[in-house]
Amino acid sequence: MTIHIIGVDCATENSKVGVARGSLDGGVARIDEVVVCGKERSAADYIASWISSTDPVLLALDAPLGWPQPLGVSLANHRAGDEIFVAPNDIFRRATDRFTQRTLGKTPLDVGADRIARTAHAALRLLGELRRRLGQPIPLAWSPALTVGISAIEVYPAATLGVWGVRSSRYKNPDQVEERQEIIAALRHQFVLPADVTVLEQNADALDSAVCLLCAKDFLLGQASPPEDLSLAAVEGWIWTRTPGGAAGAAGAAGAAGAAGAAGAAGAHARPS
Repeated sequence: MTIHIIGVDCATENSKVGVARGSLDGGVARIDEVVVCGKERSAADYIASWISSTDPVLLALDAPLGWPQPLGVSLANHRAGDEIFVAPNDIFRRATDRFTQRTLGKTPLDVGADRIARTAHAALRLLGELRRRLGQPIPLAWSPALTVGISAIEVYPAATLGVWGVRSSRYKNPDQVEERQEIIAALRHQFVLPADVTVLEQNADALDSAVCLLCAKDFLLGQASPPEDLSLAAVEGWIWTRTPGGAAGAAGAAGAAGAAGAAGAAGAHARPS
């Protein structure tokens, strides 16, 4: 069965949003098209035009899709000048952020205290627009066992590249073409790439969207670490990153399948690599 995968390097400006389209079929992974959005065509325009079959579709978005639960609780009845008794790292960072830092040594930006919150907002608006355009729910996926419909996951390209032993920084500047070519070479070991990879060489946002497809592939093969606390992840979101050493996280992910309903609620709530 073919699973279509779409990677989105989210941003608040269309001109900085990269979108990649690929597939996973019988163990063969492909990247078919990578684009950078602009005034004429948005990410929603591209993605809606790419989803036309009844095969399952997985969206992999490089942006937080939720906020720390303690943040909402602490601010619900807060009044100006009141003391907040929750520690900063607990109120501004999610459980998945702390897990990523603890296991991979990379600390995602704090969605509760950083400009990444605007990117998260843009990602959630994208999901909402796609739901309206396509007339379909887009729940968050908690298991790689996808059979129908459209699902979404949160990913973190820099962390995934790090686990794979690939350059994960200092490739964003326009003149760092050779550095981006290193990452493209690594992607060739994982995917059948398009004949023309110029957009990947010239644009870091496009390249990050392609790396989102690698994150999606790890998830679909059961090689990404599942949430430690599923009920909390359904509120805050979860970064699906390859388990260090390549050990499969399928058992935990499979156990999470029963929370698909909660996932939809989290998807309605809401990183640069």
